[in-house]
Amino acid sequence: MFTLLASIAEMAFQHKALLYTTLFQSAAQTLTLIGRDPKHLGVRLGMTMVFHTRGSALMQHPHVHCVVPGGGLRLDSERWVSCRPGFFLPVQVLSRLFRRLYLEQLAAHYDHHDIQFYGQQSLLNEPEYFKQAVRVARQQESVVYAKRPFAGPEAVLNYLSRYTHWIAVSNSHLVVINDQGVSFKWKDYRSRDHYRHKVMTLSVDEFIRIFLLHVLPSGFHRIRYYGLFTNANRVENLAKARAKIGVSNLPVTKSTEDDPASSMCYHCPKCDSVMVITAYFEPRHPPRAPPILEAA
Repeated sequence: MFTLLASIAEMAFQHKALLYTTLFQSAAQTLTLIGRDPKHLGVRLGMTMVFHTRGSALMQHPHVHCVVPGGGLRLDSERWVSCRPGFFLPVQVLSRLFRRLYLEQLAAHYDHHDIQFYGQQSLLNEPEYFKQAVRVARQQESVVYAKRPFAGPEAVLNYLSRYTHWIAVSNSHLVVINDQGVSFKWKDYRSRDHYRHKVMTLSVDEFIRIFLLHVLPSGFHRIRYYGLFTNANRVENLAKARAKIGVSNLPVTKSTEDDPASSMCYHCPKCDSVMVITAYFEPRHPPRAPPILEAA
């Protein structure tokens, strides 16, 4: 997991699309460079990244979760290289490189006048103030966290199913909504006792304000793929990886132009022949009310 520096996260309030995309790019570049380094793995990695904006209690906490295989294809694609058991890449090295790459990209955007600041942040439009903010950020440790390996493919799917479509507050977390405010459940990860699940109440205006902080720009992609998993070469790269580790190719989806109504086709797991779509079913419509009979 790669977390945006706290001092930079405040800038993202006014430039969500640009600074959140830079977070994706910097995290992917960090993993790519360290993974390719012969001192570590010397391989091409594959990355699935999922973006989140919040931590506990609706706090602004932009970060990306990265699901990465425990190894990768060697740079010549001749062999699959696995990481050491229980150790992937050095977290401190990832953290320092990520911080440097992000701040370099941020400075480049500023120099090209891609970002302008308003309101309380308007002082950052002065180059000296902006350089000072970057110097302060360089003194902060960027938070990079590595979890233990998953216990197989099903665990990966369960993890992704929980995190890919998170929203700030789901309906299941709402407790009370009335004129006095909004009460919702949240999990206090810093609590040392067994009562981590707590209830917070905010005024209606404050709840709406905080909730809107987590609304992403229109068209922003929360799930992105890098390295071996990029859309352009994913099928070919996965086939190579499976061949190198001795796993038979599983049924995969391939692009097809034969059926304009569908951009994907599926292969039979038994004979590997293309499965042909023979019919389409419209979504089920909600039931209609019974007709009203006019009085005779």
